[in-house]
Amino acid sequence: MDHFDLRPFGTLPDGQPVSLITLRKGRLSCELLTYGGALRSLIVPDRQGGEVDVLLGLPTLEDYLRQDKFLGALIGRYANRIGDSRFTLNGKAYPLRANDGKNHLHGGPVGFDKQVWTVSEGGADFATLTLHSPDGQEGYPGDLDVSVTYRLTEDSIVLDYRARSSADTLCNLTNHAYFNLSGHQSGPVTAQGIQVYAQSYTPTDAGSIPTGEIAPVEGTPMDLRFGRAIGERVDDDFDQLTMAGGYDHNYVVDGPAGVLRPAARAWSPDTGITMEVLTTQPGIQFYSGNYLDGCPTGKGGAPYAKRWAFCLETQTFPDAPNKPQFPSALLVKGEEYHQTTVYRFGLRP
Repeated sequence: MDHFDLRPFGTLPDGQPVSLITLRKGRLSCELLTYGGALRSLIVPDRQGGEVDVLLGLPTLEDYLRQDKFLGALIGRYANRIGDSRFTLNGKAYPLRANDGKNHLHGGPVGFDKQVWTVSEGGADFATLTLHSPDGQEGYPGDLDVSVTYRLTEDSIVLDYRARSSADTLCNLTNHAYFNLSGHQSGPVTAQGIQVYAQSYTPTDAGSIPTGEIAPVEGTPMDLRFGRAIGERVDDDFDQLTMAGGYDHNYVVDGPAGVLRPAARAWSPDTGITMEVLTTQPGIQFYSGNYLDGCPTGKGGAPYAKRWAFCLETQTFPDAPNKPQFPSALLVKGEEYHQTTVYRFGLRP
């Protein structure tokens, strides 16, 4: 682990130490925590040649333990929601722990975001974090071994996810980074631009569980194909937006799953920073930060609040185990789960 920058970040109540890792490549740098594998900062250049931290993050480990926003964390075993906290696999019913009303969200009350990951490899510009999730954890079958590599390039942060299980199970991993391309401390993102390369999305019920329909975005405020300000239609009187308090929906990414392809773009008129998201995953959740109120005070005393950031979480569709028409989230015993997501930064003139 030559030139590997790893420092203490605090200790959990059970005595487990948590480390802060700093990665650097060219003009990009980022910080990761072993707690939840969380991205804590990401510094990119703006059009003036300055440096901007485009990620929401918290000052102390205690703040991370108090927050309930999944800030920057690695999410598993199942990103997003599973309806009624249950699924059936190979003819057997598996009850899961509910943590979102009657539903199961982001892997349950003690998901991967609340566990300490191990650093297995690292260098100046990359770190590989691993986690062992035992059979039965939060209700899931199989011993699951996960590794996630964060790597900086000259213009991107690349997340490479791998996992294997000792039994057939579900696996749907993501990262819950909150982005503000004007700077994490700059206020609401409603004037920032968003474009999602998706002809369709999966409408939900009032509990944010997909109805099973794959609906066209055309003619609705869900249509983000051509780019618009996040705030332009976020509060429209449209039932999908009203029920979720804004955008919090899974989009069906154009093009074949399994191939690294563009899924979304975002940009800040203030800093000129642009971000393109590429993924091999079938879906991407666009979340407009509707429920950031109540977040602990952020880095540098920033008072994070409603719509101070947005998320673009690459994923298999929510509730796929209970919706056979959706792409499958099954990980077969002994086979490798592998997916890649890239956040690529640039500048608008």
